[in-house]
Amino acid sequence: MTRSILALLIVAILGGCSTLPRDGPSGRAVERGAEADADGADYVIIDLDYAAAERIKSVPGRYLGSLASASSTAPVDVIGEGDQLSVAIYEPSGALFGGGGGADGIRSGNQTLPAVIVDRQGNVAVPFAGAVRVAGLTTTEAGGAIRRALVGRVGNPQVSVTLAENASNTVTVLGEVKQPGRAPLSVNADTLLDVIAAAGGANRAVQDIEVQIRRGGETYSAPLTAVTTEFAENIRLQRADQINLVYTPRRFSTFGALGAVTRQDMPAGELTLAGALSMAGGLNDAAANARSVLVFRFERPEVAQALGVTQPATIKGVPVVYRLNLEDGVGFFTASTFQVQPEDIIYAPRAMSAEVGKFFGLVQQFTRVVYDLSVTSTLSTD
Repeated sequence: MTRSILALLIVAILGGCSTLPRDGPSGRAVERGAEADADGADYVIIDLDYAAAERIKSVPGRYLGSLASASSTAPVDVIGEGDQLSVAIYEPSGALFGGGGGADGIRSGNQTLPAVIVDRQGNVAVPFAGAVRVAGLTTTEAGGAIRRALVGRVGNPQVSVTLAENASNTVTVLGEVKQPGRAPLSVNADTLLDVIAAAGGANRAVQDIEVQIRRGGETYSAPLTAVTTEFAENIRLQRADQINLVYTPRRFSTFGALGAVTRQDMPAGELTLAGALSMAGGLNDAAANARSVLVFRFERPEVAQALGVTQPATIKGVPVVYRLNLEDGVGFFTASTFQVQPEDIIYAPRAMSAEVGKFFGLVQQFTRVVYDLSVTSTLSTD
């Protein structure tokens, strides 16, 4: 009876081998998913070597999003509501403001008015001239407008206007910057990088930052890496723009027979497959199939085309599984040049020997149970 129970248990185990607990699919199961059938393959497997890694790197990067269309031509040196102006009036005759006598008997007068603020109507109040509209003018043009308002009241006045405090030509900087707040624009500091630098720079790696610019009812976005490397993305800003630096961490996942099954943040700069495996604790030498280290990725169509892949693209991209043989020494050179991308899944299937060991371990558990039943049965009959 004991032998019968043991035989039945082993048959049951053999029949359920395909359902034994795993860390993920076997290498053969991954291969089956890439085999074309009536409905087409789910993905394509590419054996990763040094040449393939170099072809992938040779395809120019593509950024998701662009700021180029948001570049502004609006002037940033014009006076606006809330600006504080310093107005100086020079009167050669000195009749209005008084003055001292010179060697040639000519009197002159100088008057610097207290700082004046542009009101909601765009005007400033000037003695003897009344309300003078200066909004939308440069400081030079504002000086001319005040001079014209004084003509007839002051003899041949000369007016100088400077911007004491810039309140209207400003943008708001928020998010992952060291000094968030309002930042002034000027004719020599009106680009996006000018403003970010004035705010102390980003406080995270540029690869993990997305720039969002809100203007009116429109929002424009692009990675900060694009802004720092592409001239057209470092756009000119305009007053009232809202700039938000958003933290969008790049992450990859590891599964299977690795030192750690985890989701990890990518470090600043580029990350190679060798570096990612090191971060995950390397392969489990007692279980991993080093001949088949897999990287699951939705690849860009232009990269897939460069690799000769005809697999149709999904909304996310072309589903590709890169397969690397780390039993061959050259595989480590390949791993040191293949670049890991955000959302990559790195998977190391178990070796067949590990699966067999797992199977016999399970058999041993059941045979131990049968042995205990046999001993119990014998003691009961005694």
